Amino acid sequence: MPENDTIIRFNNVSFNFEFNKPILDEVTFSVRRGLKITVMGQNGAGKSTLFKLITGEVKPDSGEVSLDKNLTVATAKQVISHEDRELTIEEYFKKHSGKEAHELKKSISEVLQAVNLFAPLEKQVKSFSGGQQARLLLAAALIKKPDLLLLDEPTNNLDPAGIEHLTEFIINYKNSCMVISHDATFLNSFTQGVLYLDTFTHKIEAYVGDYYNVVEEIAARIEKENRQNARMDKEILENKEKSNFFAHKGGKMRLVAKKMRDKAAEMEENKVDVRREDKTIRPFTIPVQENITGTILKISEFTVMEKQEVVNKKAEIVMGKDEHLLISGPNGIGKSTLIESFVNGTAKGAKITDGVRVGYYRQDFSTLDFNDTVHRSLEKALASSGSLVQEELLRSVAAGFLITSHLMNTEIKYLSEGQKGLLSFARLVLQRPALLILDEPTNHINFRHLPVIAEALDQYKGAMVIVSHVPEFLWQIRIDLVLDLEKTK
Repeated sequence: MPENDTIIRFNNVSFNFEFNKPILDEVTFSVRRGLKITVMGQNGAGKSTLFKLITGEVKPDSGEVSLDKNLTVATAKQVISHEDRELTIEEYFKKHSGKEAHELKKSISEVLQAVNLFAPLEKQVKSFSGGQQARLLLAAALIKKPDLLLLDEPTNNLDPAGIEHLTEFIINYKNSCMVISHDATFLNSFTQGVLYLDTFTHKIEAYVGDYYNVVEEIAARIEKENRQNARMDKEILENKEKSNFFAHKGGKMRLVAKKMRDKAAEMEENKVDVRREDKTIRPFTIPVQENITGTILKISEFTVMEKQEVVNKKAEIVMGKDEHLLISGPNGIGKSTLIESFVNGTAKGAKITDGVRVGYYRQDFSTLDFNDTVHRSLEKALASSGSLVQEELLRSVAAGFLITSHLMNTEIKYLSEGQKGLLSFARLVLQRPALLILDEPTNHINFRHLPVIAEALDQYKGAMVIVSHVPEFLWQIRIDLVLDLEKTK
């Protein structure tokens, strides 16, 4: 078929999520063969739902989603499901590839090589680092050899080398590709068009061009429409004032007043419906547990993975209040495993002082009970601080993270990954920890929120341990100590 043939067409598609929450409202757009498309939109706008509509995992409430009849589609999802974490690599691919046993091992070898991941087939999925799991998710999609590859936040957990490899892979990928990501530099390297999901109007706007050009085009359009509306607002006000003046004159002047009111009403209807900018979370502070002094965390020894072997290393780190520690190292060395061992008390050479309240942000959000409602989760966080549950405080903090009243009774499992991230930060505010432990806190978060989060972490007065592969984020945060797991002896 010709390269520019349409492979996906949405025709007046509407879709409502749980509790009748609208996601798409009579959306129409198409995608042509061979293009690499970026999907943009605020957390919770419905980006992942768009992918599910394309794959048929969910069905539209009205309208039609049409795919080329010969099109094969595969999705590299954001996270590996909890039930899949217990599988070996071979079992994982057998479950998700649909391939026969005799051809499976060769195919696994090919796709693992394509994503630069090398590990024995009997290794369990749960033993992989976050970055390695991200590569595994991509490999599981590639093994299906899809005509259309859907990538949902593929750079999450990847170190710079992993992002560079993924970027090169997408640039050289011969088939169609649609990508959800908040990494602007990554997106701009391959984007040929953008689908923007407007969380206010529930429409999708289609743009042609690279990522930065489209962002500039959107900003310019908004500025132009705001100026146009400002001029019309001025004229509307003038007509209303004149109509009020003539209405009191009586006689024929009342007809003049009516015409002016009609003109003002017509202009109100003709005002451009400006696409509102994504909302940004409010500036916030993470309060610190009171009456904590002296040493909060001490690290004298730790273990890492080097060349598939466990290696013991020494350290001399003693942390008190207002000290920030960055733990760095490549994917697979054991950063997440190490900080998890701090929290659960299994680290032989690390000790959190008794009585210290820990706020733990996990990259997979497994500290959240997915069956809890949002409100119940926030209640638990506030209660863990020793405070009585104050409804006004709880809702005020939640609103600052764009967790509005209509989300309060939603079960966490129905939130987008970005919303789970914002909920996790709201919980940290309510917990009032003396020690913050953060594992890849930028994952899934809209880029507009990141400067606000960075400022809060920079100003945090307790002890903080952070793992992140995003240098632009770390540059905004005060770091007092660095533990490089690769270089430390």
